[in-house]
Amino acid sequence: MIGNQSSAGHLLHLIRSGQATTRGELQRVTGLSRSTVGNRLDRLFRAGWIREGSTVPVGGGGGRPAGRLEFDGTHAVVLAVDLETRYGRAAALDLNGRVLADHTGPLTIEDGPDEVIDRLARWFPPLLERAGVAPGDVRGIGMSVPGPVDWESGQVIQPPIMPGWDRHPIPERMRRAYTEHVLGGAGAGEEAAPVVLVDNDANLMAYAEQRLHHPGCGAFLLVKVSTGIGAGLVVDGEVYRGIDGGAGDIGHIRLHDRPDALCMCGSYGCLAAVAGGRALAGQLSAVGVPATSGPAVRDLLAAGQPDAVRLAREAGRRVGEVLVTVVTVLNPGVLVVAGDLAGTPFVTGVRELLYQRAMPRSTAHLTVVTSRLGDRAGLIGAGAMVVEHLYAPGRADARLAAMGL
Repeated sequence: MIGNQSSAGHLLHLIRSGQATTRGELQRVTGLSRSTVGNRLDRLFRAGWIREGSTVPVGGGGGRPAGRLEFDGTHAVVLAVDLETRYGRAAALDLNGRVLADHTGPLTIEDGPDEVIDRLARWFPPLLERAGVAPGDVRGIGMSVPGPVDWESGQVIQPPIMPGWDRHPIPERMRRAYTEHVLGGAGAGEEAAPVVLVDNDANLMAYAEQRLHHPGCGAFLLVKVSTGIGAGLVVDGEVYRGIDGGAGDIGHIRLHDRPDALCMCGSYGCLAAVAGGRALAGQLSAVGVPATSGPAVRDLLAAGQPDAVRLAREAGRRVGEVLVTVVTVLNPGVLVVAGDLAGTPFVTGVRELLYQRAMPRSTAHLTVVTSRLGDRAGLIGAGAMVVEHLYAPGRADARLAAMGL
């Protein structure tokens, strides 16, 4: 939602993006008069969306320092949810992405959307209480899920590791659960529930990592290796999802030499069935090391268990085989490896194959690193997704109008 290029919402976008942070800069960038800029800013001040920050020197010398305008990220909060296969995380964040309170608890994604979403919504009231905010301060809920998502509808489409979730109306179900457990039941009116947005976990992790730690990288790739394997791509600051949300689903690329490996998607030879966390757990159990899931493999790696280390390095090499093609096609500047398996053995295996087989031209300017946000990447990305949606210029203008401003 682009909106009027001279509207209050557009001025807010310029302030939030850092393109113009003083009244004078806003006048120069937009071509608006001083009084018009002042009127637009007054609406944003009255909404509580911006504030005066520190002063900055005016170019040319001798002028009075100008007041820097800042987005006030404390005027509301968003809730974020990060779903894994055996547990979930939830957090309350301010609009600048600062985590105010969080919670991690067990859940089983195979129990299906109704039970899982209801449990998540029950986590929200104590979470908001710990954060010191009221339900009325919540502007939106962002959800990170381990499956391909159709962005427009917020539905997961044929998710291999989310049985029972295919095309389920997740946003609507979460709004009902929020109404029941946070707003006090149907009498509150579901229309009072905040907006709910859903995206793939690797997408949101990539979005968070790129924004916070690699903002200058115009082509950014994150690979998440946990129970399954997926990738998120950020190009010029925007998540690239493909035409229907299927971009980055590299876990289901077939390996030519493993026709025996049955994947949860029903096919044989998928990368995830050979090198994902569930696959490694099975390989470890086969050699007498009990493991049932990606998190269990992560714990064994943290303890330095020799078989886990050996198998993780080999898994990294198999993922590296696929990433040779991915990196050649996308030519990213940064590759982040994240998830349960993203330790030294796995990343070493990725680097070995990637630099051995990719053309030097494809890797000459590539940096391969691990996640800096760790377990919070999905939460921070989900929160940022909601904030960007709510304060996009056209949507911000509509909200200001609804507030009578």
